Amino acid sequence: MARRGTSRRPQPTAGPGAGQPSPWSDPNYRLFLGLQGLSALGDSFSHVAIPLLVLHQTGSVAQMGLVTGLTGVASLATGLFAGIVADRVNRRRLLVVTDVARCVLFGLIPLVWLFATPIWLVYAVVPVAGVFAMLFQVTYVTVVPAIVAPGQILKANSHLYGTYAVASAGGPMLAGLIAAAFGPAAAIGVDAGTFAVSAVGILFVRIRTTRPSEASGTVGMTSTASTTGPTGTASTSGTSGTTGPTGPTGPTGTTSTTGTVGADVAAHERSTPTTGLRGVRREFLTGARFLWRHPVLRPLTVLLGLLTFLTYGVTDVLIYRVRHDLGHGAGTVGYVLTAGTLGTLAATFVVARLRGRLGFGPSWIGAHTLSGVALAGLGLTGSVPVLAVLAACMLFCTGIGGINSMSLRQEVTPGHLLGRVTSSFWTIHNALGPVGAAAVTAAVAAWGVRRVCLVVGACVVAVTLSGTLTGVGRARTGRTGEAA
Repeated sequence: MARRGTSRRPQPTAGPGAGQPSPWSDPNYRLFLGLQGLSALGDSFSHVAIPLLVLHQTGSVAQMGLVTGLTGVASLATGLFAGIVADRVNRRRLLVVTDVARCVLFGLIPLVWLFATPIWLVYAVVPVAGVFAMLFQVTYVTVVPAIVAPGQILKANSHLYGTYAVASAGGPMLAGLIAAAFGPAAAIGVDAGTFAVSAVGILFVRIRTTRPSEASGTVGMTSTASTTGPTGTASTSGTSGTTGPTGPTGPTGTTSTTGTVGADVAAHERSTPTTGLRGVRREFLTGARFLWRHPVLRPLTVLLGLLTFLTYGVTDVLIYRVRHDLGHGAGTVGYVLTAGTLGTLAATFVVARLRGRLGFGPSWIGAHTLSGVALAGLGLTGSVPVLAVLAACMLFCTGIGGINSMSLRQEVTPGHLLGRVTSSFWTIHNALGPVGAAAVTAAVAAWGVRRVCLVVGACVVAVTLSGTLTGVGRARTGRTGEAA
């Protein structure tokens, strides 16, 4: 009989941040988290108030869609260069500038509405604000690894996702109350005020900067954000650790080639110009090239692109199901969507433990597979409570997948490339989203919710399970060598 501790049963992999204090113990992190929560609350005000304002002034649903479409196009176009800006300028200043710009832009609407109601101002302001919003979102992703310890990135992203979920649940209700009492323009003014507070608060957040040696592309790409894996231990991609049978290994015992990928990309950076439209294209491709050369991020980007195509219009389908098929009012729609938001909040409490126990690949694949099953179930029930539970299950699963994938990119990407990698990742995997939304909603109009949900849910399961054949399925901690 084997003695205690000598069993060959595999032990659970230590989760990210194991043995490290919670980021909650850092007042600098708490300040950053509070500011992001305030900003998310303001965003939720605008998401409700701007469509209400357009509808109140024009009475046209098409006009509402036009504003949304223009904002989406502006955000997508900004994604092409947002990462370049985030990697080339002082990130703290960029966060402040984007907050101040949105404060001024959104503040113009209630100010002008005191004297006149020119609807053209909304068409001019909201898409420009979308440009600064994309710049902020890309930059905020790059500063998370510069605020918390490397092993705390997953926990920090869980907290941020939870904060956004709470803001998304409570914000629309508060925005509706303010819009009903004082008008939609007043609710937009509240959003402008949150950006002002956020801009001032960011000045007091300590953000570690990328060292000059990283920006020049030194071999190994050693940085606190990029050379530390989920266990929080440093690896200089073959220059530290021991040499095993399969080559240089990091402290986790897996071959690490992230530094090699980063060095190859850095060499390309030094050999190409960065000015003009050609420079923008080359800089964008720098981030895309890192994604393509990383054996986990490459299939992850492809899989998420396909999943985005399939699921981008699910919220519209869910609203259509409740309002048209089941005949319930807007209040019931809000109840179902709020239940879904609570699913995202629940994901933040379990994602770190789940990844620590199962590893990156199994937890990501398992979560998205269950999401597809829940999506298929939307067309099989006519019960509103069951629809709410399924919506919560879907967002619970996609929340686990989203937190995992964002944390992985932050853990394996060199700090000076993180903006461009994030920008490329979001632009590539979101590019098919609008097309998918149009295709799915058109299919619902032709064949009904039941058939479309079953087909789309089955496709989500099939796409996700195909990840078992790629580097995603073989990844436990997300380090490059595991999938090489």
